[in-house]
Amino acid sequence: MMTSTVFVIVGGGLAAAKAVQALRDSGFDGQIVLFADEEYLPYERPPLSKDFLAGDKSLVDFTVQNSDWYRERRVDLRLNTRVDALDAAAHTVAFDDGVTLRYEKLLLATGSAPRRPPIPGHDADGVHYLRSYPDAVSLNSVLVEGSSLAVLGAGWIGLEVAAAARRRGVDVTVVESAEQPLLTALGAEVGAVFADLHRDHGVRLRLETQVDRITVRDGKATGLALSDGSTVAADAVLVAVGAEPNVELAEQAGLAMADGGVRVDASLRTSDPDIFAVGDIAAAEHPFYGARIRTEHWANALKQPAVAVAGMLGSPGEYDELPYFFTDQYDLGMEYAGYASGSEKVVLRGDVAGREFVAYWLDDEDRVLAGMNVNIWDVLDDIKEQIRSRTPLDPGR
Repeated sequence: MMTSTVFVIVGGGLAAAKAVQALRDSGFDGQIVLFADEEYLPYERPPLSKDFLAGDKSLVDFTVQNSDWYRERRVDLRLNTRVDALDAAAHTVAFDDGVTLRYEKLLLATGSAPRRPPIPGHDADGVHYLRSYPDAVSLNSVLVEGSSLAVLGAGWIGLEVAAAARRRGVDVTVVESAEQPLLTALGAEVGAVFADLHRDHGVRLRLETQVDRITVRDGKATGLALSDGSTVAADAVLVAVGAEPNVELAEQAGLAMADGGVRVDASLRTSDPDIFAVGDIAAAEHPFYGARIRTEHWANALKQPAVAVAGMLGSPGEYDELPYFFTDQYDLGMEYAGYASGSEKVVLRGDVAGREFVAYWLDDEDRVLAGMNVNIWDVLDDIKEQIRSRTPLDPGR
């Protein structure tokens, strides 16, 4: 098929590797050029804040495929190469040396970058952000037993790093402006479960507290100055206040945007018929929810590329997988399926105090929008079935 055709993939994560696999598995025999702006083979991101910092895995363990795999599939793999420009009309990508490459179809899998709030001291030595493997290596080097870490933000990354740091004997303080951790994702009631979890493991939580600045001495971060006049002394600071999708190329090319990302239909096609987008940047029409959804979840990087590739090859399908993510913190493991804002009615079933329960988020008609199983396994398929059935459930039963 299409032996003279050039397909370009921009991105260096799981989605890029899965797109290569889907193209070759579908019989595409043309040229595949993959651009990754890091020097490493495409790798998965979730282990950076989990297994890697915990000392359980190294880069080779979460590298998606080795170099032989790409060579056997005749992939023109260009590592440490940044695409500086995308001209959709001319069907070209360009680089800082002025060289251009023409494509027939292009897949954007550019992921996200850590949000960097403009607070004083944010660029001092000793201030860490976590998105890439080099970020994780740098952070890993300071998580030494007896040291101290201040974490700005009680989202998934902040809490996972806090758990890994405590496991290594690091003194940890987490500062969060909301009333509970994970408030926008899970709501106050379930967020409180994670607050108790971290307090039980020795983390100091400073909730409903603003950070005025990162304190700095001799160019190095020394902690946080808080809005109540108090300070948190620390050997290192992690800023974990969310991510920004890498949409610069898409915006430059004039692609339609939505919800902070690239607007795509259910087949993951952008407003340009020859460009597709997957992963963190894709604000996709979801057939089940009847709404546009953009989530920064590992499952999208894993499963969306196959749908995008089908569209690139002329057989568009629909990406209708329910959003899914997971976390592991201390002795708590959980899976979450579905899509809720965290502000809906929540129903808890099981031993919440013992952290073995299932949480359901219900709409106004008591239909399940999302469910989360905490230390209870082999129920995820049942939760997904409850969501897809759209059957109202009695919250009193």
